[in-house]
Amino acid sequence: MMQKVQRFGAAMFTPVLLFSFAGIMTAICVLMTNTALFGSLAASGTAWFGIWKTLQAGAFTVFAIIPILFVVGLPIGLANKSQGRAAMESLVIYATFNYLVNGILANFGSAFGFSNFDKIQIIPNSTNQGLTNIMGIKTLDTSIIGALIVAGITVWLHNRYFDKKLPDFLGTFQGSPYVVILGFILMIPLALITCWGWPKVQMGISSLQNFMKSSGVLGVGIYCFLQRVLIPTGLHHFIYIPFIYGPAVVPEGLQPWWFTHLSSIAASTKPLKEIAPQMGFALFGHEKVFLIPAICLAFYFTAKKSKKESTAALLIPAGLTSLLAGITEPVEFTFLFVAPPLWLVYSTLAAIMDATLYAFGVVGMFENGLIEYITQDWIPLWTNHWQTFIIEIVISLIFSGITFFVFKFMIEHFNYLTPGRETIDDDPTLISKKEFLAKNQSNISSNPYQERAEAYLSGLGGVENIVELASCATRLRVTVKDEGKLASDDTFKAAKASGVVHHGKAIQVIVGLDVPQVLETIQELINKQGADISNIDSQNSNKIFDLNNPIAKKAALIVDSAGEIQNITDVTGNKDRLTISVKNPTTVDPKDVFLSLGLDIKNIAIIGQQVEIDISDAKQIAGVINKILG
Repeated sequence: MMQKVQRFGAAMFTPVLLFSFAGIMTAICVLMTNTALFGSLAASGTAWFGIWKTLQAGAFTVFAIIPILFVVGLPIGLANKSQGRAAMESLVIYATFNYLVNGILANFGSAFGFSNFDKIQIIPNSTNQGLTNIMGIKTLDTSIIGALIVAGITVWLHNRYFDKKLPDFLGTFQGSPYVVILGFILMIPLALITCWGWPKVQMGISSLQNFMKSSGVLGVGIYCFLQRVLIPTGLHHFIYIPFIYGPAVVPEGLQPWWFTHLSSIAASTKPLKEIAPQMGFALFGHEKVFLIPAICLAFYFTAKKSKKESTAALLIPAGLTSLLAGITEPVEFTFLFVAPPLWLVYSTLAAIMDATLYAFGVVGMFENGLIEYITQDWIPLWTNHWQTFIIEIVISLIFSGITFFVFKFMIEHFNYLTPGRETIDDDPTLISKKEFLAKNQSNISSNPYQERAEAYLSGLGGVENIVELASCATRLRVTVKDEGKLASDDTFKAAKASGVVHHGKAIQVIVGLDVPQVLETIQELINKQGADISNIDSQNSNKIFDLNNPIAKKAALIVDSAGEIQNITDVTGNKDRLTISVKNPTTVDPKDVFLSLGLDIKNIAIIGQQVEIDISDAKQIAGVINKILG
């Protein structure tokens, strides 16, 4: 179980590592457009403002697509093989889920409380009735939770069914298409459950608003706790947006109200809490400035000695991003799922700190990072309210210390796998011959392509004889060092190859539509032997065929024998005669190779730059190829 948790945590790092630079760049851009620091130079409409706002838009990219990053990133870390294909499958299935949600609400919205679904416009800084745009799809905002659920389902399907051998007549559907088909089926009930249940959760959150705004210190504490703890669900938007940008406590929202009244507040000598008690609901930036850096420090002190340097390299930019810009995801997502109790403790400490600050009279626009603290609160209000800010800093530093020691104790006591504490790989152990054979047999039985891959690799003269290895739609394409080391064609045919084409050191093994899986298995065998073949194409290099019918299978095999699609200039077909015009006839396979394809070819003639094939379904095959030729 611990290994699984560790692997999941490592997979979460795949997208998290992208956050640090984006956060630092965003903070710099925010700083450069602050009029309190740069005056009229940073005013809206100036070239300076436009340049930095443009860069900020680019820097914010990863934060705008967080669910998509985890949908793609999790399979990269958790798929047992073909991680790139797993990521593609996950993205397609996630889009399918959101399109299904969109379709359900567009056509049956009234049954789920969205009678005006088509009319709802998605606008920034609004709850949008619980909706959002993902990849241009208007759907329910399930945030990272929805992304992780779909990605988890995809990984399970991929690891279980990607290598499943289907009957030959269904061969076009095996591999990634099979995983996506299964994912499509599972997304239907998931979309229905989401449409039914998620709005109810969102409504429950909304109903808490009246209670929180009328409960003083307790209300601020509950507000700040929910605003933190609900981040992974996306429901935290229902907590803070109605307060900061909506009419939950003041008609125009707290942020516009603060800037409208900032001058009068600065001029007043009354206590801040007396002037603007409602601003207690904008204190949640303190955990970003004071608690997150303390958590980073706890991670560093609990990291293994051998990993402290790499841990610091990860945490310093992430901590600065939170401190300066108030972007906390780079740190929060490093422990959110590998140590959920720490997330609850963090949310609780944040709530207690914010409630304590409010009880001692601290209020203001403390929504994000230190840059905004300085420019929106401390500088404009310091003259008459410096005592409040000293109290604020002291209390916050005390909670920073508490957070550091609590996190350090819990990490060490419960051995949480936070950054720098990943377990070292197990030491190698000796096994008996019986254990080796049992393990080897298990590997073969779990991978139906193993025996073929081993036979082809051996027939090609072994790993050391391979220079380049790639594939097209139906063939392994190999460049070897010494063609004299190749096995006979019968050896390849005994391993289910339809034939072998020789062009000096360039060899083509006609595998069929299983070629992506066979190539993937060969690559695994090469990697296990520690070989370094730089030119391995583990993807199917010919992605032009949408193989969804038996005619496409015939077309793929014929196109490859004709020198691949780029060698074909024209194709015509009648009932029983297929005529292909080619650019270079020397790349066309010999007659015997065509006849060995198992397509029931009755005759073939290669005359100059024309290949004439007598085959049934010639007209349909020509149609498939012409569609690709455009």
